[in-house]
Amino acid sequence: MAGVQDALEIKFRLIDGSDIGPQSFPAAATVLTLKESIISQWPKDKDNAPRTVKDLKIISAGKILENNKTVGECRSALCDVPGGITTMHVIVSQPPQEKDKKAANKLKQNKCACVIL
Repeated sequence: MAGVQDALEIKFRLIDGSDIGPQSFPAAATVLTLKESIISQWPKDKDNAPRTVKDLKIISAGKILENNKTVGECRSALCDVPGGITTMHVIVSQPPQEKDKKAANKLKQNKCACVIL
């Protein structure tokens, strides 16, 4: 395809509205590479830091990006503004163990017993 950029300027928007970047990524870079970059640049003052790439979801143009896709494959027509910066949203999900523990504690707290005399 003629006119397709070799690199994309990407800024990552965190849930609190702060940003990481912008940074230039080649079109051949994978979403997994983007996630690794986010983890390495995560602000030290944030409480909800991801531990692994599995804790992160990247959303671009309303779609959750898959780890094995390249930046070039994920690019939408909206991102093809020459010299523009693409903003991708980053969501940190809780590890499953924490969710399970919270659900178990909630069940224990809401437990009631009836006694028939």
